[in-house]
Amino acid sequence: MTEWWYNHKTGQVEEGAQSLGSDRDGPFATKEDAARAPEIAAERARKWAQDDADDD
Repeated sequence: MTEWWYNHKTGQVEEGAQSLGSDRDGPFATKEDAARAPEIAAERARKWAQDDADDD
């Protein structure tokens, strides 16, 4: 099974773990999901922030 990664240093999608772990996010099941990695991370951060606010 192929894993896809988003390299946030270069902005490129990588097939397999090609770069340093500190430079990439993933793994993702599809190339399309990996390309959306910055958007997915922002969505998750907003949800976590909302969850934290709800706990207060």
